[in-house]
Order: sequence, then structure tokens, then C-alpha cells
Amino acid sequence: MYFDFISKVKYEGRDTKNPFAFRYYDAEKMVMGKKMKEHLPFAMAWWHTLCAAGTDMFGRDTADKSFGTEKGTMDHAKAKVDAGFELMEKLGIEYFCFHDVDLVPEADDIKETNKRLDEITDYILEKMKKTGIKCLWGTANMFSNPRFMNGAGSTNSAEVFCFAAAQTKKALDLTVKLGGKGYVFWGGREGYETLLNTDMKFEQENIAALMKMAVEYGRKIGFTGDFYIEPKPKEPMKHQYDFDAATAIGFLRQYGLDKDFKMNIEANHATLAGHTFQHELRISAMNNMLGSIDANQGDYLLGWDTDEFPSDVYTTTLCMYEVLKAGGLTGGFNFDAKNRRASYTPEDMVHALILGMDAYALGLIKAAQIIEEGTIDQFIKDRYASFSDGIGKKIRDGKTSLEELAAYADELGNASLPGSGRQEYLNTIINTILFQ
Repeated sequence: MYFDFISKVKYEGRDTKNPFAFRYYDAEKMVMGKKMKEHLPFAMAWWHTLCAAGTDMFGRDTADKSFGTEKGTMDHAKAKVDAGFELMEKLGIEYFCFHDVDLVPEADDIKETNKRLDEITDYILEKMKKTGIKCLWGTANMFSNPRFMNGAGSTNSAEVFCFAAAQTKKALDLTVKLGGKGYVFWGGREGYETLLNTDMKFEQENIAALMKMAVEYGRKIGFTGDFYIEPKPKEPMKHQYDFDAATAIGFLRQYGLDKDFKMNIEANHATLAGHTFQHELRISAMNNMLGSIDANQGDYLLGWDTDEFPSDVYTTTLCMYEVLKAGGLTGGFNFDAKNRRASYTPEDMVHALILGMDAYALGLIKAAQIIEEGTIDQFIKDRYASFSDGIGKKIRDGKTSLEELAAYADELGNASLPGSGRQEYLNTIINTILFQ
């Protein structure tokens, strides 16, 4: 066993000195009428947890992710399954997410790759039946292979588009086979480096066509879950077409895909787009498209996607505030996060997941307190009170006109200042709850 230095990680409370215990994540604890584990359906990211070994643009692997086998073999693929399920069982993580080529080494011939995928998913199904661990969502990696240098759906090559369709079809087959609740489209290389060689309208129409075919095929084979778009503004392309939640939602509505798709929001992608994580969640929720979350964080001093494990409780609290107000997720919380390059041991892998699970558990507890305490919600209600009766109600009900409103303003002569936003006071309320 790869993680034989730990038994099952348990909740021991905030004062524990045990480095392999939860301080805040108590799976059975009731919060606002639901168990904590029901509010927080955590998922392991196959690609980072079992594949990422610390390579960066300046240096090779630091972590050993061979799991006692030779990399690039089916023995290694099965060893990753064994290690992953051992880790999930010991941490109480009930879901996983995957890209197709996270599971097996990609062959030169797609038929051979698909054969390998069939073999490994048979093996995964055996583990799922024994453990009760489930698949949250699947997706296809259509950005790593050189054929996708100009995108998958957005490619300038019809042949490459066919390979994108083939990978999507197979990844959907696997997602249904493994009982996945969702299927994700991440932009990958769906974007451009320069408009001098790009027909943007052409490319976006082709992306929409690929997504429509995926929906049609998925429904035909019995996939009843949500399709997701995971917005990201840049990386690896200079400009990605799914820039942020608002852009992605507009795209879905333009091409008639909004009934089948929701958002898979990643914290680090939100900050790359110049937004807060909370903003992207709110935009998704107010459009009834908040589906799933990639639970990570970025470094505000770095302008790229660092995929750090979440530790900022301000951010996780405001995230869980949005999730609770929205009534929860149709998906879950996928730890699309990786250890820092210098944290390379199996023990570090466990510490990272404990950190992330505790950060979200504490965020859930504090968000529930904010809602139950009621000051924030009451303040917002009071702030817009002028629209609850009189001329304000007529505006909200659509029972007035520009002429009537102009006459009302003329009679007033001048408008008084609107009520104070009290931002500093509200921040004090948040701090009081967070640090009580």
C-alpha cells in the first residue's frame, strides 16, 4: 500500500496535534439541516493527485508517482487506481474526476487508446463496487496532444475536429459507464494567440457544434447529468473563448445550449479573469447555472494558474455562503489542486487534501453562521427597501414609464443620497463571525 503510514483519517477537533487528522471536517456533523459530507461532496482530481509529479517549465519531476511500477504502462495505470482508491478511502473522499488520458498512457493509435480505457475502467468499476466511491464527472484531454495545438472544437483542421469528436464520444461512454454525475468541457486550447490568423466566429460556431453533438450523443446513451463549461480567461492560449462565467453563459444562450449546461467554476480561474471566486459563483447562481466547483486557489502575486490547495478561509467562507444561498450544487467540490513542487512526499499529498477539506469545512461552518446570524441578508433587504412600495414598486413591477419617472424626478427637484453601503461595518461582521 502506498499510504500505509496512515489508517483512516478522522475528525479530532481544532486542538488536535495529530497531523493526519481533520480539525474541522466532521462528515456526520449537521449544518443547516444536512450532514457536512452532503454539503461538501469532495472529489479527487485524478490528474493532479495521481499524475502530477512536480514538473514545471524549469525542472523535471520531484515527486515519485510511479507507485512502484514502470510509468507509461498499463501496470502503472492500475497502480494509480490502487493508490487513488486507497487514498480516497482513508480520507473519506467519496468521488473522483478524470480526463481520459489521466487513466491510461495515450497510444499512437486511438483504437489502442480506447482499448486501454476499456480495460482500466473495468478495473475502476471493480474498485467502485467494493468501496462505494463514485465518479463525479469525466472529461477528455483535448489540449496536451500536439494535434490540438490550435484547439479541439476551434481547430483549423477538420481531421483534428474528428479526433476531438472521437475523444469526446469515448469520454462520454466512460462517464456513463462509471456513473458520472457530470461531463465537463474545459476550454483547453479553445482560443487564439492572434486575431491576424483567426476567424473567431467560425471557431465559436464549431465549438458549439461539437457541444451540441456531445449533448445529443450523451442523451442517446443514457447520460442524464449536467454538462459543464469550466471558464478560464487565458492559459494555455492568450485568450480563451470561455473567458469567465458571464461570457460562457452568453455563449451557451447564443447557441441554444443553456438547457443542458451549467458552470464548473474554478477559484483560480476566477482570479485570473480579474474576478473574485465569489463573483463567478454569484453570476452562475443568479443565472441558475451553478453546477460544480474546482476547489483550489491561486497566488495573487503570480499571473498564472498555480492550482494551489485551498487554505484561505475568507474565500472558502464566501464560496460556501454563495453555495448555501443557491441551495447547493448539482455537482461537487473537485480538488483540482496540486502539491507545491517542494512538497513531494506521499505524506505531503495527504496533508494537502486534509488542508483543503478542512478549509472548506470551516468555510461551511462560518457561512452557515453568517446566514443564521442574519445581519448581512437583512442589510441587503433594507438597502433596496425603496423599491418595495410606491414608485420603486412600480419600477420593479414594470408598471411605469420613462415619462412618469421623469415627472416624478421633476417634482422632487433633487434626489437625496442613497443609504450608506456600510462596507466596513459588514466586513466587521464577517471578521467577528470568522474569529469568534
